[in-house]
Amino acid sequence: MPLTPLEHDRKYGELDEVMRACLGQPVDDTEEKPSAALTAYLRHTWHTRPWALAVAESQLREYARNPPGRLRVRLGEFYALPDVGIADAEILDWLTVLADHVRRSVEEGRVPPPASPATHWEWHARFPELGQFLGGWFSQDMPDEFDGHEAAVDDYLATSDASLVARLVGEIRELLALGLDESEYAVGVAELGMEVEVPAPYVASGWLALVAARLR
Repeated sequence: MPLTPLEHDRKYGELDEVMRACLGQPVDDTEEKPSAALTAYLRHTWHTRPWALAVAESQLREYARNPPGRLRVRLGEFYALPDVGIADAEILDWLTVLADHVRRSVEEGRVPPPASPATHWEWHARFPELGQFLGGWFSQDMPDEFDGHEAAVDDYLATSDASLVARLVGEIRELLALGLDESEYAVGVAELGMEVEVPAPYVASGWLALVAARLR
């Protein structure tokens, strides 16, 4: 029978997080240098859940050493690695390379320096409520659902728990504190799910500041 959620998380939960961080990104990890995707995972996890790095190293290495056999596959009791663009014959060696990088990062204190998000996964990992807000209220269907941007913001405010609203305001302030170029802010809101233009005459950062003030 398929893995229960508890079994999945205990055996493969952090391995799955690493795989999600690598999806859609070049998996060009070498023994000398981690990929941008793995670097983004290390940077964010060091900052938020440093204890999870040891779990990731263990699960990556265990899967590489003991991939699911035919019986486990037939019973459905295994974690199916997503397609990250690596040939099946090379995937286990790649997992070992990832595990080695995670281990060196922990044992030698190789912590990626602070930086703005570099991958789609890192944008959403760092700004989860902002991603929920932009992707849920400012998708391409927004013009059909609301009379305008202000109406969408008001709907979020009226239907969301106060703690989530406060979290969103904090995430917007953190994003603005990065001091990015305006083109980078435009990329950021797009990565986080915004599919409509910000209202004139604002640019992305100015509109986000206005949203934070309105929600506060």
